[in-house]
Amino acid sequence: MSDKIVVVFGATGAQGSSVTKALLEDGTFKVRIVSRDPNKPACKDLEKLGAEVVKADLDDAELLKSAVCGAHAVFLVTNYWEHLSKEKEVQQGKRFADVAKQAGLQHVVFSGLENVYKLTNGKLEVKHFDGKGEIEEYFRQIGVPLTSVRLPFYFENFKSVCKPKKLPDGSGYALGLPMGNVPMHGMAVVDLGPVVVNVLKSPEKYIGKDIGLTAGSWTCDEYAKIISKYTGKNVVDGKMSADAYENLGFPGAVDLANMFRVYTMNILVRDTKLTSQLNANVRNFEEWMQHNKHVFDDL
Repeated sequence: MSDKIVVVFGATGAQGSSVTKALLEDGTFKVRIVSRDPNKPACKDLEKLGAEVVKADLDDAELLKSAVCGAHAVFLVTNYWEHLSKEKEVQQGKRFADVAKQAGLQHVVFSGLENVYKLTNGKLEVKHFDGKGEIEEYFRQIGVPLTSVRLPFYFENFKSVCKPKKLPDGSGYALGLPMGNVPMHGMAVVDLGPVVVNVLKSPEKYIGKDIGLTAGSWTCDEYAKIISKYTGKNVVDGKMSADAYENLGFPGAVDLANMFRVYTMNILVRDTKLTSQLNANVRNFEEWMQHNKHVFDDL
């Protein structure tokens, strides 16, 4: 193990826990994790595995400075869904970028996304993308060595926000992805960890790059058929439109509808080959379903 410290933000969340575990398993770097509550059980579990745990918050510049003190690199994730405010997410990202610059960090791997508003010349706004795009730009503007890893749709979303819904006639379940017949890129968020480890181990190769991750792409009908195959339940394409999705009315529905609209435009770069080079064990949707079919037991 080198003396180089990698600091992981969001270490008890979906992305950060995957990155933390992969770093600890790999053993190249010392691992420091950041939490607003270092005493929570998930932090204690990671501490037992060898991580140092520190208290910090993206809203507190002084705590951020102490969290990255003496560090070599950082994995940063910001969470729009926590507060549904693009402005707050951008403020947090810029605050951290200023701290990173001051601390002289050698490498920041940021869980970024495209600035869709810019990409579509103002036609579409996807706030949880656009804020991350603005943060990416700011890091580069002030000269912090950055790699952006851009995730596609998480397979894990099928367990929650995109779980199949019972058909009114009781004949099965509908998958509500407003994609028409356009294939949608996807990946298991738990497969992010090894990608980030390999990016951190080859900074000369990846600093300055935007890496569009994906394990492959499938149509809504194909996703539904694979879920059916492994659950034994009749799951079909719900043929939902983006307009209907937008009108579901839950917080963030408009933002997600616009995300699906962008997905159908095929303007986001996602690279299957590069993803599998960075994580040789990345799973496609069928492989993910084989190990996760139990989450659909309560359908």
